Amino acid sequence: MALSKIDAVNFLTGTIPSGNIATSSLAAAATGKVLQVVTAVDTTGDSTSSGSYVASSLVASITPSSTSSKILIILNAATNAQSSGSGGYCHGAIYRDINGGGYSDIYSPIMLGGIKQTSLYMASSSGAEYLDSPNTTSQCNYKLYFKLNSGTDCFLSNDSTKKSFTLMEIAGW
Repeated sequence: MALSKIDAVNFLTGTIPSGNIATSSLAAAATGKVLQVVTAVDTTGDSTSSGSYVASSLVASITPSSTSSKILIILNAATNAQSSGSGGYCHGAIYRDINGGGYSDIYSPIMLGGIKQTSLYMASSSGAEYLDSPNTTSQCNYKLYFKLNSGTDCFLSNDSTKKSFTLMEIAGW
């Protein structure tokens, strides 16, 4: 095994002589870094008895710095469903709007919670993660939509519990 001598001058200054690392390797090292983090917390109670997705009050916005950036979306929500029978539950979806162009579904369905017993409100904490590639430097708005999948009513943030989005811009690769 060949030994290399240590360049003491560059070792002390922390510089690397040109030609020792390919430029493409340096560019690759810059990817995957967290560039910004945005958190939105909401305690507004939302409810629906609809079997179609409806907008909740939870929304978060972020403006990517590059079209190659990814947005890591982390959702936390407290949900419960009321059912006149057994097995009521709610589904959720993450919708995205770019610069006011209108919301569209980018990630669904998300199991938000439910009950197994008749006429009881049993809250459950639910979460989801999704890595979005919006391919824009315009403002991206993310909103939680939800619907009743089974039962009579679906509730989000009942009793002022919190629901939240955390958005992280990740340098593209």
